[in-house]
Amino acid sequence: MTAEDRTSDRGWIATAAGEHLRGRRVKDTKPELTLRKAVHRLGLRFRLQRVVAPRCTADFVLPKYHVAVFVDGCFWHGCPIHGASVFRGPNADRWAEKISTNRARDERNTAAAEAAGWTVLRIWECEVKADPERAALRVAECCVTPARGTG
Repeated sequence: MTAEDRTSDRGWIATAAGEHLRGRRVKDTKPELTLRKAVHRLGLRFRLQRVVAPRCTADFVLPKYHVAVFVDGCFWHGCPIHGASVFRGPNADRWAEKISTNRARDERNTAAAEAAGWTVLRIWECEVKADPERAALRVAECCVTPARGTG
């Protein structure tokens, strides 16, 4: 039986073309690490994987400024420049639904974090890869005034 013949419990059809996606990191991805290092070089300090609203965990937060940062992968979150516009293969409909669901969750999480008083910054993986320092400056721009009660 080949990988393409196997079907998982959720109806996904395992394919050789999709095998590289198995076991992908959810946190501490290379773009996240790169951005965090660049932000740290600017003298900003942060905390990792903090819950900023119910069922909403930011990649890192700058508590002093009440800023929550999410580093969104181009494929998984549907980057308008690098995300797939058309999916092919036996799982095409499922991939389209998955990315659409991820984007809807991102919108809900952004709204929930903002309602909880956080300034939310979403940075695309491609932004970090292209110019980590520029992406870090976007974070720094959100950190002008400390949040009330944080000294």
